[in-house]
Amino acid sequence: DLTRDSLYQGVQAHASLQLGQLAKRVIPRATWDELILPDEQMIQLREIVHRARFAHVVEDWGYKERYRNMHGVSALFAGESGTGKTLSAQVIARELGLVMYRIDLSAVVSKYIGETEKNLARIFTEAHSSNAILFFDEADALFGKRSEVKDARDRYANIEVAYLLQQIEDYDGVAIMATNLRQNLDDAFTRRLDFMIDFPFPDPDYREALWVSHFPKNAPLADDVDMHLLSHRYHLAGGNIRNAALAAAFLAASDGGTITMKHVQAAIRREHQKMGRLLQD
Repeated sequence: DLTRDSLYQGVQAHASLQLGQLAKRVIPRATWDELILPDEQMIQLREIVHRARFAHVVEDWGYKERYRNMHGVSALFAGESGTGKTLSAQVIARELGLVMYRIDLSAVVSKYIGETEKNLARIFTEAHSSNAILFFDEADALFGKRSEVKDARDRYANIEVAYLLQQIEDYDGVAIMATNLRQNLDDAFTRRLDFMIDFPFPDPDYREALWVSHFPKNAPLADDVDMHLLSHRYHLAGGNIRNAALAAAFLAASDGGTITMKHVQAAIRREHQKMGRLLQD
């Protein structure tokens, strides 16, 4: 039988943008159940889905004559690394049944005058025919330059930002940018976007929910694994918790087959080392 999942798989199988090193196709597998976020952020993410899904309905109500590009949706996800920005974009893509491309803006931005615009034009020209979700990661590479104008290069950096915004406004699909420089963005910038979602660093209660969610039901957890203690003692973002939960499983697999608190704490120590932090036990 023809199902939504089979249609989705067909779309994924036949979609292909010729973007070389500028973008990487992502197969979105994440679901709403995997997102551990405050209610407000979850509501806004669902609003993005509704806006993309029901654009044709609102268009038929006469809004098409008053608003250009009814089918385009633009959003900025702001928050520290590991707080769920990429995962949220994947959930949206999967829910809408669309192909997702991750564009690393640090690779798109060029030191040569005019090259950044050429790269962006290529991305959007390819994407217009696919209705793909474009996820601009490492947007700090561009937004970080939007500061006080001191020389010609600063003025040109601001022109690059304006060009990206114009392309996003003209795009008839979903375009999401991710940054951790929310404080550097001015109101003139955010007013041009449909959504501006802040991803907070998880508090202890959310960290506990994240720890619980990242251990599968069949995981052989020892009784000494204290999720409450882990969430209150270690200040980790969701991405780091995910990495530590998986690393603990591999440590346990080679050491008796049961995940103990010792394995989890060793995995947490590795995460701290990767972040350049000293871990105080």
